[in-house]
This record gives sequence, structure tokens and C-alpha cells, in this order.
Amino acid sequence: MRAYADNDYPDNHKPDWKIIAGLWPYLAEYRGRVVLAVVLLVAAKLATVATPVALKYIVDYLDTTSAADVVLWIPVMLVVAYGSLRFGSTLFSELRDAVFARVAERAMRRVSLRVFRHLHNLALGFHLDRKTGGLARDIERGTNGISFLLRFTLFNIVPTILEILMVSAILLWAFSPGYVVAILVAVVVYVVFSIRVTEWRTHFVREANARDNQSNSRAVDSLLNYETVKYFNNEDFEAKQYDEDLEEWERARLKNRLSLAALNTGQSLIIGVALVVIMAMAVAEVASGAITLGDFTMINAYLIQLFIPLNALGFVYREIRQALVNVERLFGLLGKAPAVTDAPDAGELNTAGGTVRFEGVRFGYQPDRTILHDVSFEIPAGHKVAVVGASGAGKSTLARLLFRFFDVDAGRITIDGQDIRTVTQDSLRSAIGVVPQDTVLFNDTLYQNLAYGRPGASEEEVYRAAQLAHLDHFIESLPQGYQTRVGERGLKLSGGEKQRVAIARVFLKNPPILILDEATSSLDSVSEQVILEALREVSEQRTTLVIAHRLSTVRDADTILVMADGGMVERGTHRQLLAAGGRYADLWQRQQEGSEPDASPKQTD
Repeated sequence: MRAYADNDYPDNHKPDWKIIAGLWPYLAEYRGRVVLAVVLLVAAKLATVATPVALKYIVDYLDTTSAADVVLWIPVMLVVAYGSLRFGSTLFSELRDAVFARVAERAMRRVSLRVFRHLHNLALGFHLDRKTGGLARDIERGTNGISFLLRFTLFNIVPTILEILMVSAILLWAFSPGYVVAILVAVVVYVVFSIRVTEWRTHFVREANARDNQSNSRAVDSLLNYETVKYFNNEDFEAKQYDEDLEEWERARLKNRLSLAALNTGQSLIIGVALVVIMAMAVAEVASGAITLGDFTMINAYLIQLFIPLNALGFVYREIRQALVNVERLFGLLGKAPAVTDAPDAGELNTAGGTVRFEGVRFGYQPDRTILHDVSFEIPAGHKVAVVGASGAGKSTLARLLFRFFDVDAGRITIDGQDIRTVTQDSLRSAIGVVPQDTVLFNDTLYQNLAYGRPGASEEEVYRAAQLAHLDHFIESLPQGYQTRVGERGLKLSGGEKQRVAIARVFLKNPPILILDEATSSLDSVSEQVILEALREVSEQRTTLVIAHRLSTVRDADTILVMADGGMVERGTHRQLLAAGGRYADLWQRQQEGSEPDASPKQTD
């Protein structure tokens, strides 16, 4: 059964509120827009706070003036002022949103791009261990969380606090301090209750997110392995496993919903009690003649105006708390340091001929398990060196180290005398072309997959690469030709067809150094001979490292290295090694007799 990690954070983990401050660099690009948005925010709140004052004067004028003495233009002007203030509040708020829209969207774009680049820079081990579905959800929720934090922190929490201060100042100036005390007590009780309960229910939010990631990861994993599911008639098993994950997600969501209901009920109770107390105070003062009916109307308007955003503030705090969790996971991805980085003074790789040297290389994927032991050999410029051996000997590890997916633990690898750790990864990998054991294609057209070898190549160059890989006749036989879509991971193509696409990509890239990692492993005998001839042509002027299982494919190599237990045990030409009668000769004999126990063409060292 496949295992999926649950929540990465313990229940008592508290997200770092400094994350909000860490968003400032994404605002700095549009400082002017941010300042203008804040100005419009203040203007909107001033208009909002002034609206009940206009309403008070309308009511007082109509209440204290007899019908015979009413001057019509006065209440009309007051009504116009009241309407203008309400419209101004809405107008300034909409302008604020319009001004800030580019800031928020650009921040999401910048963070998404930064995460995307960072993920591509992480070590191969991270991508071998990742859960694609869960990772995609974390990125999606994290970028949306950034937008939420930017918008609601600036446009909900700050305005609400500003409005509370303005209303309190007006009530303190116009009425008795009791109103201000009652409002502040209600606000404090509301905020403390909201924070405490939200902290309590945050782990329900995390659990729901973790279960969502788990079910999504399982669904994606199962669909990516569609053929394997079919091979073993395990559709019902996969559905059962998926439903078990959904059941856990359902339970987590239910806890989340019930805790949310408790929070909403408590908040509504606090607001209701506060409204009753303050309105009772106002009614008593109206009855005693201490305040006017217009004052009563203004107090009522302020309470409605104040408690609606305060209620929204509870929602915003809850959502900010959840957004912080989501953004924290996103920033957690950014916090994963790449295992392989460019040196501070790294320069460009200069390839004069492309001589590759392994000098005393020792390496292990884990500290307690060494894969390569003191490996030394040279591939002279323009020569072809093949590495053969049983599965697990460390052959493919050599290719990964040369391409610098990992750094060596000891020794060094040089190209034309330059330690590959002292040059930029970009220049190193630009100089190396790889045909891997298992080619995975993008869900796009054949043409786009071929052009991926060099995205700026012309159509003629792409077609020429397909011809060199002996892929052109196959493509021309397809109804849609080069525009044929290959499906997810290239599943619509056979193994041999995908391998020839990989070979065509390398022809197109045209690098000085080639790595052929079981490049013909998926081809039938006829196709293999055709491709081997093409590979011989393209490798004539290039330094070539061939990782091989079938010895018949490397007989023409200038040097053949035999690996066993992480070291080189034999080296020489095909004829020399056969004449030596050692391990190579034994492997050759077994393959010729078709009795080699390791005969699978697909292996990973």
C-alpha cells in the first residue's frame, strides 16, 4: 500500500505572523499604487464615518421643525450630502480595489514564478520523494493565500481598526463616555473570543488541508499509473483506497465546519448583547431628554456600521489564520535549500574539446551507503567510452554526477580541466546532451516535444533532427503528423517511439558531450540497429559516455569500462576484454546465450 505523509506541522504549531511582513518586497514594486490605495482607503472610511452625522441632522431638523417652518432646500441638501457620502464611500473603496489590483496579481505572479524556479533547482531526491498532487495543492493554496493576506490585511483589518477609532472619538466628543466604554469592551471581548476560538480550531483547518492533499495525491498517483492499475485489475482497490482518504477528509471537514459554527454563534452572541446594552443606554437618554432623536439615530447607525465590519473582521481573522498556514507551507517549499548550487565565483564552462575526467570519485546517496569507490577514468575529446556492468553497479550514477544532479563526496569531475563544481550549472548542462533510459514526454504535440531540445530552433532544424533519429517516416504516417498529441507522459507512443523523440532532441540540442543512458533499451532489434548507426554518426565528433546493459550495443566504443560493486574492475576495447577472459567476457557469453539473469533492459543504478 502506498503511504502518504500527513500534516507536516504538529497541532500546537503556530504560524509565524512575520510572514505578513515578508510580503513587503512583493509590494515594493508598486509603492506608489500602495500609497494611493491607502489614501483612498482613508477617504472611504472618512466618508463612511461622516454618513451617520448627516443622517442625524436630517432627523433632528425634521423632528424639531414644524411643518409650516420647514425650508425644503435644507433637508434636500442634507439628503444630497447623505447620499453623496454613501456614494463616496463606495466610490473610494472601488477605486482603491482597482488601484491595488495590479499589486496583488503581480505579487501572486512573482511568488508563483519564484516557487516554480525554486522547485526546478531542488535536488533530484526531492522530486523522487514528492507527491505531485499535494505539492500542486500547496502551491495553489499558498499563492491564493498571499493575495488574501495582501488584500484583507490592508483593506479589512486596518480599515476596521481605523473606523473603530474614528467612531469612538466621535461618540466620546458628542456623547457620554459610557458609549465608548461599552463599545470598546464589546470589541475587546469579541476580538479575544475570536482569537482564542480560532487558535483552537486552526488544527482542524490544517487537518482538512492535509487530508485534501492526501486524497488528491492518491488520485493523481493512481491516474498517472493507469496502465498498472489495469494490468492488475485493481480499479476497485484504487477506488476503495481513494474513498478511505475522502472519508478522512470528510471527517476533518466536518470538524472544521462544526468548530466554525461554534465560532460564528459566539461572535453573534457578543454583538447581540453589545447592541442591546448600548441601544438601551440610548433609549434611556432619549426618554430623559439628554439626547435628541437624531442622536439616537446616529448612535444606531454607528453601531450597525461598526459591528458589520467587526463581524467581518472575525471572518477575516479566521481566513488570515488559514491563509498563513497555506502561505507558510508555500514558503516552506522556498525554504528547502537546493542540494546543488553554483559557487559564488562560478564561471562559464569553456569546452575546447570536451575531455571528461573522473578523478578518485567517491559518492553515496546516503552517508551510510557508498555507491562509488575511488572511480577514476578519462573520456578523451571526441572519444566514446562505454560503462557496463550488472544492475546496481553504479553505472547511471556516473551520468547523474556528470550532469551534476548530485555533487561528489570526494574526488572531482572535470571537463577540459575545469572542475564542474566551479562552473555554472546552466553552462555545464548546456554542454551535455542526455538520452535517458525512460523518456517522459510533455502532454503536447510531437513537434513541441521535439523542439524542446532547443526551443528557439527553426522548423527545418526540428524536421532534420527527426530525420536523423529515423522518426520522420513514422510521423508522416500519422493523420495529424507533427501536430499529433502524445498524451500524458507520452503514453500514446510506444517505448521505442518515445526513445527516438529523446534522441532527436539531442540531435537538435547539438551538444559537445553526450550521455547515452540505455539509449536503445526500448527498441526492437531492427530499430536498434538503425538508431545505433545514427548515434554513431552524431557521436563521431563528440565526447560520449555510454551507459549500457546490452554489450552488443557498445562493441565499437573506444574504451569499455566494467563496473562492479561501485568500482572499475576492467577496462579495454571489446576485443581486449574478450581476450582477457574476465568479467566482461563472462557477461558477453551469458548475453550471447540469452541466459543472463539481469536481462531486463530497464534498470536504474
